[in-house]
This record gives sequence, structure tokens and C-alpha cells, in this order.
Amino acid sequence: MTARRSGLVRVAALLVSGDLAKAEDIVQTALVRLYTSWPKLRKDTADAYARRCVVNAAIDERRSLFRRREQVWAQVPEVAVDDSADDTTTALALLATLPPGMRAAVVLRYVEGLSIAETADAMGCTEGNVKSQSARGLDRLRTLFPAHAHHFA
Repeated sequence: MTARRSGLVRVAALLVSGDLAKAEDIVQTALVRLYTSWPKLRKDTADAYARRCVVNAAIDERRSLFRRREQVWAQVPEVAVDDSADDTTTALALLATLPPGMRAAVVLRYVEGLSIAETADAMGCTEGNVKSQSARGLDRLRTLFPAHAHHFA
């Protein structure tokens, strides 16, 4: 898992709209969960299980009582997307507009390039749910941000 940690951090960062510190925390939480399950885990499914732990930790973090009680922001969250910003900043701002489950489906399918079955496994849901969440997520992004529709082709 040490060799795959940076990839997990990248996925987590996309799931939490680019907040690298929060992504590191999520991956650490996921790795603790992975460590406690390691004796029962099949080695050929360790990567998929690690991704699922990251997705679940990211969604759990958004649901946590502490997060609802107190939120610390370095800047105002309603920042307009700057046309001169690089693609990564634009993509993170666009992904931040999606609910966590929809964002996870879009990130895992179209950024990470996972199959529908692998995404369903990582999210702990059905393949039909992955299809609908990713399709609705892309449609929402195209509708809300027609100027950036080329990002969602």
C-alpha cells in the first residue's frame, strides 16, 4: 500500500475538491481501516478494497457531526470559476458542485478510468447506481457550466 498511497491521495483530493490536507486525513483513515481488515483481505482485491475505503472515508467525512458543526475555510467557498485558471483548478471547482456520491462516481469512472463494475465495488453500490450517478453528474456539470462542456465529453 505504500507504493499506492500517492494514487489514493490523488483520488481523495478529487473527492474533497482539492483540499490536500483533508485528502491526506481521509487516506490515513482509509489505511487504518485497511490495516484492521488486512488478515481477512484477499491480496488480489487489496487495491479495490483500498479505493473503497477511501471513497467511504470521504463520504463519511462529509457526513460527520464535527464537519456540520464547524467548518474552516481558507477562502469563501462560492468562488466563481476563473476562465484563466488551469484545467486542474477548473476541474476541482466543477467537481465541488456535485454531491459526494455523484462526485465519487464521476471521479472514479472518468478521472481514474475504472470500469463500471470496479466503480460499483469501490462505492459499495450497484452497477446501475454507478451508471445513473455518473450520467446525472455529467449532465449536471454540462447544464451548470456550458462554457466548460468540453471537460465532460
